[in-house]
Amino acid sequence: MEPPAKRAHTDYQASQLAAYKGDALELKCINTIRVLAADMVQKANSGHPGAPMGCAPMAHTLWSAAGAGMKYSASNPDWWNRDRFVLSNGHACALQYVMLHLTGYGDCSMEQLKQFRQVGSRTPGHPENFCTKGVEVCTGPLGQGISNSVGMAIAAKHLAARYNTPDFKIFTNKTYVICGDGCLQEGISGEACSLAGHLGLGDLIVLYDDNNITIDGNTGLAFTEDVNKRYEAYGWHVQTVDDIANGLDDLRKAIDEAKKVTDKPSLIKIKTQIGYGSPSKQGSEKSHGAPLGADEVETVKSRLYGCEPSKSFFIDDDVAAYYKQQADEAEKAHTEWDATFAKYKEAYPDKAAELERRFSGGIPDGAFDDLPKFIYGKDMAAATRKFSEACLNAVAPHFPELIGGSADLTGSNLSQIKGLKDFQKDSPEGGTIRFGVREHAMAAISNGMFAYGGLRPYCATFLQFAGYALGAMRLSALSRFGVIYIMTHDSIGLGEDGPTHQPVEMLESLRAMPNMNVLRAADANEMAAAYQLALSHRNTPSVICATRGTVSPLEGSSKEKAMKGAYTVVAEGGDGAPDLVLVASGSEVWRCVDAAKTLQSDHSIRTRVVSMPCQEIFLEQDEEYRRSVLPGNVPTLSVEASSEHGWHRFSHAQIGLTRFGMSGPLEEVFVKFGFGAENVANKGKELVDFYKKMGGSVPDLNARPHFVSFIGADH
Repeated sequence: MEPPAKRAHTDYQASQLAAYKGDALELKCINTIRVLAADMVQKANSGHPGAPMGCAPMAHTLWSAAGAGMKYSASNPDWWNRDRFVLSNGHACALQYVMLHLTGYGDCSMEQLKQFRQVGSRTPGHPENFCTKGVEVCTGPLGQGISNSVGMAIAAKHLAARYNTPDFKIFTNKTYVICGDGCLQEGISGEACSLAGHLGLGDLIVLYDDNNITIDGNTGLAFTEDVNKRYEAYGWHVQTVDDIANGLDDLRKAIDEAKKVTDKPSLIKIKTQIGYGSPSKQGSEKSHGAPLGADEVETVKSRLYGCEPSKSFFIDDDVAAYYKQQADEAEKAHTEWDATFAKYKEAYPDKAAELERRFSGGIPDGAFDDLPKFIYGKDMAAATRKFSEACLNAVAPHFPELIGGSADLTGSNLSQIKGLKDFQKDSPEGGTIRFGVREHAMAAISNGMFAYGGLRPYCATFLQFAGYALGAMRLSALSRFGVIYIMTHDSIGLGEDGPTHQPVEMLESLRAMPNMNVLRAADANEMAAAYQLALSHRNTPSVICATRGTVSPLEGSSKEKAMKGAYTVVAEGGDGAPDLVLVASGSEVWRCVDAAKTLQSDHSIRTRVVSMPCQEIFLEQDEEYRRSVLPGNVPTLSVEASSEHGWHRFSHAQIGLTRFGMSGPLEEVFVKFGFGAENVANKGKELVDFYKKMGGSVPDLNARPHFVSFIGADH
């Protein structure tokens, strides 16, 4: 294709400028954003150019700190009182990287823009908070970002209520979101936005990119509801802006109006055209998820005012100067805040010190001293969910940053911190959040609270309903957010509610997730270890699993041993290696203890019982310790009322679940599925006999190589 003629180039640009209701530099800035994003996608030969080109006017407005825009700091991207920005339609991340570059964020240098979507770059294919300073959360799975933003707005309102004083306003920030049609189609956004409306989160402002396009084509194929009416029904303040391609006055007015509404979150529905400026792909799904093509990019530049078709990755001096001025203006707010906080620190040293500890993630002295210790023969047996409740309330006075609640199962999860008020519209100082029946949003909101900083969110539901929340839980792990998940009713042992509520595959699903600690305590001491481990792992989310039914006391348990992930709870006695090892977690451990007594008394099989509350922590221990607990060359039987998968690396045979559960009294269900002590003893003897018949040679589970296949440095 021949490049456009110079005359046509001039005429198209002149026409765009003539139609624009604003100054020429403003239009040139917006067009620079558009073509930089198109250049990035084109060079990578991968990505999504359409949304950045349509949303460029929104981004320009938000990063224009001197106008309707945000407070931010390129020099200190983690400044506590910065306005939070979430690009919920994360596929449009070229837009965010361009804005971070223009406003001076070091991770988004021009070289990094050119390395978009390349291995090891700071500009990955969707936003990653741990990779790029200036990115708050991992977005891309649609609906997650807008749901995270609800958590950020809760965090801001809560911290302001707790720490602002009449003379010092430390937390005054707002949370801004750009989202698309896809985000609002995902059910999670409806869950989260419903709660945001109920809570009256007035400092949350969402810019809805209403471009009528999804991957399959026009939204008329599947999405014809009146979004404005839906959000009005949620209790949001709703406005519409019909055109931002030809001027920004209406958008600025809408944002200013949204800022004035302090008792409702705001949605601004903004009509845009995806792929704006592309003559053959504007307004079409063809500009969504693929490069425009080199010739088309050149044509776009010929049509957009202020752009030069022959130049790529180019920023004119006047555009660069404009954004430097905006960044400098934003830094003024940061500098003024620093001065305010210095005075606050003098006036309220205890509050300031507590905030500094909380935002740095420090653990208070003596934080775990009050965790309960179970005394065998004295303390009563109970369900581990009751031990969880005791542990949560033991650590809460030491961790005022704990904030959270349950998905309408507080009395079942036992997840209430006693004496803590509800976080509601009129009581934002409260730390108990009533999430309602919204498991997926609950997890995403918790991610947002963690991302904000200064808080340690926890949330609770039944373990089976983690299936509703898995998308957001996965992002906890990816984002390195130490959210604490309390999941009760953790096996077929919940009994009469039956297989719809009885988790089978869920433990293994969670254990298969990188950077996720799954903790299944067998008694009170192990539950104390679970809470200490969870709170000590700031960058790893934890799932604390707990029983509905009572567990028998364990004489040989201890918090200190459980902190290693697995330990010998009952030694085999005598000299030499054991004849059999039983390894279990949670409510199956005491059943193994009973089985071991039978194996010894009836069959003279010296049996070791190993409790493994956390596989992930156990695998972090050195090889010497791991072998001291699980020798590997001794017949080993795993026992867990869950899927067998995952236990093969620790055991030669498994008692687990290969089918769904059954409704009935919990002990009857346990026996039906083979978890009674009698069956465990029988299967343990069969395993020992099997290897005797094989000549006594037992395969060493530890005698195999472990490869690290990842090459080079991580982010």
